[in-house]
Amino acid sequence: MRSMTRYVDEDLHGAEFRECDLTGARLIGVVMQDAVIDGLITNLVVNGVEVTEYVEAELDRRHPVRVLIRSEDPADLRGASRQLHAGWAATIERIRRTPGIERRSVNDEWSAVQTMRHLVFVHDSWFRRCCLGSTELFTPMGIGPTVEPYRGAHGLDLSLDPSLDEIVSVRDAQAAELEAWLDEVTAVQLAARAPVPDDDVWPPYARGRSVRQCLRTVLNETFEHHGFCVRDLDLIEAQDAE
Repeated sequence: MRSMTRYVDEDLHGAEFRECDLTGARLIGVVMQDAVIDGLITNLVVNGVEVTEYVEAELDRRHPVRVLIRSEDPADLRGASRQLHAGWAATIERIRRTPGIERRSVNDEWSAVQTMRHLVFVHDSWFRRCCLGSTELFTPMGIGPTVEPYRGAHGLDLSLDPSLDEIVSVRDAQAAELEAWLDEVTAVQLAARAPVPDDDVWPPYARGRSVRQCLRTVLNETFEHHGFCVRDLDLIEAQDAE
């Protein structure tokens, strides 16, 4: 096991930690002003106060769909899926009002079209493959993980550069497929072990999870990436207004 890196009296002003595992990190006697923390955060203690519950409660207040996503009730999950699709539809209409903004990125994040292409991949991998047990190739335009051998595997074509309309058409078809399935699925089926095919295709760590857990990943990814997309559109528009 690698030893923990220790920083003492270092100036980390403006430092960026991206896709890093900071589990067990200790920040003692630090100055942290105008900082942004975004990620999978649990058991976070700030000045002796465990703040995760406060943060989660506030996020639920701002985004009630999060509560539906965590539900075990098929009706709630249907409602969550429809709300998420409606939210994305509104954002796509916003994008169309400023042609070209869909391909712009900020702070090294994905552009709007890259984000939607990733959700194409999420649907194929976490829904079709994990919830339905499909062994079909993924939609070529999807953007998956950066790690090998999964980066360009199982049908993904990294050379593609689809238009916004092409991506939206695929996403609309995927949303319709998901909602049709949710209209019929039962609580018993959701609680069952996910029928993940036994091969080396993404996501390799889904085996042993329930169908509901895999579905939750789909819905969470759809929600979280919509938030990222809206955040970056706001930043781009603010820059243009200066």
